[in-house]
Amino acid sequence: MKYTYVIERGDDGSYSAYIPDLPGCVSCGDTLEELRANIAEAVSLYAEVLREQNRPMPQPGSATGIVEAA
Repeated sequence: MKYTYVIERGDDGSYSAYIPDLPGCVSCGDTLEELRANIAEAVSLYAEVLREQNRPMPQPGSATGIVEAA
């Protein structure tokens, strides 16, 4: 399954990300490359916990879009 994640840049130049379809699944990194690796690991750990609890992974439902400010 593929999940959409949202990246935000902090005032200090670091990055954080969260996955809307997986509540509480968040990560951060000093670079985008580090962030992408960390969020992928967070998803794996999220899935592992759900498996241990005999719960299914939520289906992806989020989409992306871009809106332009006037």
